[in-house]
Amino acid sequence: MTPIRHLAAAVLALAAVASASVQAQQFFRIGTGGTAGTYYPVGGMIANAVSQPGKIVVSAQASNGSLANVTGIAGGAVESGFSQADVASWAYTGKGIYEGKPHVPGLRLIANLYSESVHLVVRKGMNIKSVADLRGKRVALDEPGSGTLVDARIILAAYGLKESDIKPEYIKPNQAGDKLKDGALDAFFFVGGAPAGAIAELASSGGGIELVAIDGPQADAIRKSDSFFAPDTIPTDTYKGVAGVATLALGAQWVTSDKADPNMVYEITKALFSEATQKALAAGHAKGKQITKENAVKGAGIPFHPGAERFYREVGLLK
Repeated sequence: MTPIRHLAAAVLALAAVASASVQAQQFFRIGTGGTAGTYYPVGGMIANAVSQPGKIVVSAQASNGSLANVTGIAGGAVESGFSQADVASWAYTGKGIYEGKPHVPGLRLIANLYSESVHLVVRKGMNIKSVADLRGKRVALDEPGSGTLVDARIILAAYGLKESDIKPEYIKPNQAGDKLKDGALDAFFFVGGAPAGAIAELASSGGGIELVAIDGPQADAIRKSDSFFAPDTIPTDTYKGVAGVATLALGAQWVTSDKADPNMVYEITKALFSEATQKALAAGHAKGKQITKENAVKGAGIPFHPGAERFYREVGLLK
């Protein structure tokens, strides 16, 4: 063989190896939430920790939140995403907000992650002591596609309010924080793991905020009609200088499609609960300490993905 033919053969061989390597590498996207919330930073930490170079590349993407992520999974825009437990269950069963609408029976659970607290943030001095006091006020409910918007509507209704009883705005928490600070907004809802970036920034910058409790008979009624809600507390000084309150919480879950490759989901789930990942999550965010394999199997309102189920059975958490 001539030198030129040797060179050509070598180039073809290298190209074949490179092509096989690219084909072997799998990509797995996580739809998270807005950059000022909790889903986004936690998603980024998880993606970095469970990626396996040359094998599985996991990436986190900002999104509008729970509903947007479930829609993205159903349409193939992302392989997985974070969702509130209630939204995931409704999407799977066709109940709740999915009643009479196309639902997502192929939705599957990778892990329950951590509890998300309902925050009602108000401007100090507004004399807003209860959700009922929001009547006539300028209130941000988060963007369409967010779980916060779904839950804000449930909470308003429990206190006898309709959206027409307030002056609603549909904007992200960081935008709501800016408007609140400027006096252009009176209150905003946010559902997410505490501490949430947008609220922490607002409190530390002297934004003059208070948290309003969501408790009493109205909260009891919400819990009775929607079992995904649980009693919760946001402790004093979770946000600098802000008094703690009783509120409600629900689970944040990592969900995917039944079409996702079982071996890949198994490897990702196994990596999520490795010692190195657990240390990184615990050090990286206050909610990271809740992301444990024991918590992962709690509050499942939809079936586990077979790949995740295989891991949980191996470690004795599922029979």
